[in-house]
Amino acid sequence: MSLYRPPAFASDDRAAIARLFDEHPFATLITAGAGEPQVSHLPLLHQSTPGPHGSLIGHMARANPHWRHFGDGATLAIFHGPHAYVSPSWYAEPASQVPTWNYAVVHVLGRAEVVADRAATLATLQQLIERFEGRRTTPWRLQLEGARLDAMVGAIVAFEIAIERIDAKLKLSQNKDEADRRRVASGLRKEAFADATATADWMDREAGSD
Repeated sequence: MSLYRPPAFASDDRAAIARLFDEHPFATLITAGAGEPQVSHLPLLHQSTPGPHGSLIGHMARANPHWRHFGDGATLAIFHGPHAYVSPSWYAEPASQVPTWNYAVVHVLGRAEVVADRAATLATLQQLIERFEGRRTTPWRLQLEGARLDAMVGAIVAFEIAIERIDAKLKLSQNKDEADRRRVASGLRKEAFADATATADWMDREAGSD
């Protein structure tokens, strides 16, 4: 499950990786095994500890068979950042260029383990709620109690992934000269849709970090 990363686009920038985790927490989770790979789409939170790369936490429906395969092999989490089509017409010499796609992505490889403890499962749930509700003016809070809370907790499976490797790829026209990069960023902003604008923003931030 390796990621093709030409040197121009490979990144070990911890700040950029953390920003992608924060801005795009909805990930694709893949667990390999002897049979068909298990795939789920769900939000994951990065924790700075334990280990040199930290861990990911999340939960899924107990009815989802994916968690039963965590022991079958490595689990890969793919965090998809902004992405957008790049037209050759935006370059200074369009005839010598070809269409391409700019994007930011982070692959996280590790071993997923089920959190069996009820208190730890609730803690995972509360962390996710706080992450997505805490910044709101009137945040929603979990108020279930008793049998209803037990039923809800029983219907999910919390898990943690001890991270073994992080591979980031920021394909943001780094292989072009500064003038063409500015042209591409300008062209993306004129597309007037969210992902194109976000891709241009990432291009500007990465250029500023060079």
